[in-house]
Amino acid sequence: MRSPLEPMYAIEGNKITRAIEVDDHIHIFQLSNHEDKLRIDTYEGNSQVVHDFVTEWLDLHYPLYSFYEMATDDPLLSNVIDDYRGLRLIGIPDLFEALTWGIIGQQVNLTFAYTLKKRLVETYGHTVPFNNHSLSLFPNPATIAELSVDDLLPLQLSRRKSEYLIHVAKRIAEGSLSKTLLSSELESAEKQLTSIRGIGPWTANYVLMRCLRYARAFPIDDVGFQNAMKHVLHSKDKPSKETIMGYAKHWQGFEAYAVFYLWRTLQN
Repeated sequence: MRSPLEPMYAIEGNKITRAIEVDDHIHIFQLSNHEDKLRIDTYEGNSQVVHDFVTEWLDLHYPLYSFYEMATDDPLLSNVIDDYRGLRLIGIPDLFEALTWGIIGQQVNLTFAYTLKKRLVETYGHTVPFNNHSLSLFPNPATIAELSVDDLLPLQLSRRKSEYLIHVAKRIAEGSLSKTLLSSELESAEKQLTSIRGIGPWTANYVLMRCLRYARAFPIDDVGFQNAMKHVLHSKDKPSKETIMGYAKHWQGFEAYAVFYLWRTLQN
């Protein structure tokens, strides 16, 4: 479903085991494929809470058929949707985790970004033992808000990213930044995010796409997306922003899913 380097859950065969914390309660569940259907087994906690989390995480309420109707006639997406039919935009429901991932991922390769995330989780998060797994819970923003920049430098986070991360953690911990406050309209939410030091248009749109579920969020400056466009276009060079915008005119209202499906082509 996502990278095996992801520290937030354990992958074993076709099963994913994960722990989440909701309203100070721990919930442990496992996802698996059962007769071509998603099976959810809750081992600890409330099954309805788990169901709601998985629905948001995997975007199960999204009407894929509407995206496919658009993509069927699209010169770039028509073949891609045939290869990945049924794929949903896997999200990051927790705002602090989404912003942290966006900040960590700035100007570094994906492998190193996962390494940094793993170090942060292991150092400041919590673990929950379950069978033969040690399941991770992402650090609480209140915990990170109390740190100094020097506390984060040993993880190999840059001084600047450490400053950004602590500032975002403080904003969330004090309640001046939340999913509710960002749930008005895309332009307003993007403006709120980009007003925060360390969050530019790329990070903002990434978070709006993966966490806030804005269908029109469009991280056009994402290097992976540009490489995916290059790959699908069979081009030697990355396309210009003007070229990308030309194709994106047909994606209006579906930009987030278009980006996600094009990203997927890079995993082949």
